[in-house]
Amino acid sequence: QVQLVESRGGVVQSGGSLRLSCAASGSIFSHYGMGWYRQAPGKQREFVATMSSGGRTNYAASVKGRFTISRDNAENTLYLQMNSLKPEDTAVYYCSIYIFWGQGTQVTVSS
Repeated sequence: QVQLVESRGGVVQSGGSLRLSCAASGSIFSHYGMGWYRQAPGKQREFVATMSSGGRTNYAASVKGRFTISRDNAENTLYLQMNSLKPEDTAVYYCSIYIFWGQGTQVTVSS
């Protein structure tokens, strides 16, 4: 069993920055790709960014150039650095590895 624990999100002004982290228990962290997803009110969950076990990254067009995904295999932790935040980035953010999901953390960007 793998547990994913996300850091607390928060409220940030438009143009601001926030970093999310996702700490994973278990021994599969370095063997699988991981990703961040988000779900805004009334919308389906959507892909934000992924990083393969080898370090290859992929970003949604809406966040490319503003968000950076990274991982620390020694600490079993995944990060999402979010810069130049916009009100449309407001959502519950989830981390995921393999079939496991975090509990989600709310990010609110005020205009």
